[in-house]
Amino acid sequence: MWRKDPKLDEAIERDKRYKLCARVVREVLNEPGQAIPLSYLERRRERLHLMDKIKTFLRRNPLLFDTCYDRIKPKSEPVLFVRPSHRLRNFLQEEKRIQLENEELLVAKLCKLLMMAKDKVISADKLVHVKREFGFPNDFMVSLVDKYPNYFRLTGFPGEGQSFLELVDWNPEFAKSVIERRAEEESRLTGIRVRPNFNYKLPPGFFLRKEMREWVRDWLELEYVSPYADASHLEQSSPEMEKRSVGVFHELLSLSLFKRVPVAILGKFCEEYRFSNAFSSVFTRHSGIFYMSLKGGIKTAMLREAYKGSELIDRDPLLEIKDKFVELLEKGWQERAEQLRLQREAVKKDPEMVAMQSKDLDAETSSEESDKGEEAEESVSNS
Repeated sequence: MWRKDPKLDEAIERDKRYKLCARVVREVLNEPGQAIPLSYLERRRERLHLMDKIKTFLRRNPLLFDTCYDRIKPKSEPVLFVRPSHRLRNFLQEEKRIQLENEELLVAKLCKLLMMAKDKVISADKLVHVKREFGFPNDFMVSLVDKYPNYFRLTGFPGEGQSFLELVDWNPEFAKSVIERRAEEESRLTGIRVRPNFNYKLPPGFFLRKEMREWVRDWLELEYVSPYADASHLEQSSPEMEKRSVGVFHELLSLSLFKRVPVAILGKFCEEYRFSNAFSSVFTRHSGIFYMSLKGGIKTAMLREAYKGSELIDRDPLLEIKDKFVELLEKGWQERAEQLRLQREAVKKDPEMVAMQSKDLDAETSSEESDKGEEAEESVSNS
């Protein structure tokens, strides 16, 4: 029961350029001293899924980096290095401020991920791998885990494959799903007990056959199974287990920054959350709750109720970080566009320069207009 939803695909497409820039920024910040020879960065273009040459990327995004000459070794010849600009460093300070202001939210998210898991334990390496999906800081294993020993216990050493994060204390306040909280709020406002259940809304032009409509109706009538409830007694193939699995996926997507997560990333947690091997069929089987985008050749599970058309309406407070970064990018794009305009005007005023520079300016403009065509699609590992 899959049908393309252009609006939700558009939401993914819109973030492509931002994510591409963020990926390059992370690459530079992860270097010792947060600086890297431009030639080294050039060699990593394929891994970064960057079609542009690095110099072109720097010109198109002028506020992200500075360049300077330095030596790789004490006696070597100076080469061009790339390092964060002053404005990018200001953004990084803003990022830390926003994360600190939302620390309680981050702690709650991490607790919830553990509380839904079998035995309340998850591989630390898996959590590190998905940190950006949920908005965790790069150093969350230190800044959050070490800071809250009343909630978390880390065993082993992350990066070695045998490290696990355990839940120390069960907080009942965290053990309520988005759906349960919504039902409680509706009950409070109406004075009538509202039963927790999923919002089911098919996209425009999507119709179900009669027998499928009846199946959906009967399935929705089943008792809601909280993703935080003990599910060890449920049979893997039972309708109740499917209801529980849908609830877990709904909660995971609700906890994510963009209310969407690549299916391959969700698949890494089959053991922890007791997903079946064919778990991805849930997203097409329950197309009134989820949408599975195939944009860029990547299967991405999306929560329908979080979007209105292509706009994300259920915004995570941590998305302020993305907003600040996009603001920095757009300011750079505007400044560059103004520089190109002034250059073009200068060329027109000096006839002797026209023949020499018009070709370069036209090429620059053409390159600018083809940004979208030259940017690579997102990969699962960098979503």
